[in-house]
Amino acid sequence: MSEKARKLFKALDLDENGTLSRVEVIVALRTKGPSLAASGDLPFWGLGDADDSSALFDAADQNGDAVLTIEEFEAVVDRRFGWH
Repeated sequence: MSEKARKLFKALDLDENGTLSRVEVIVALRTKGPSLAASGDLPFWGLGDADDSSALFDAADQNGDAVLTIEEFEAVVDRRFGWH
């Protein structure tokens, strides 16, 4: 698990409850994504629209409970963004 994935998870966890919802991921990537990319905490190509963010959420939600744990999130973003 990478430190970059943990940092990104924390930035996207808007309500700071330790999990991510679909809406949280979409809203956080739309509002914080450009500044996260500018600071190097998210690849610029990782920015996308709501459908892209929703697809990222679906790929990460391994158990289908509509909530992402940090472990589920890290497994997908480390692989997708080449951070492993």
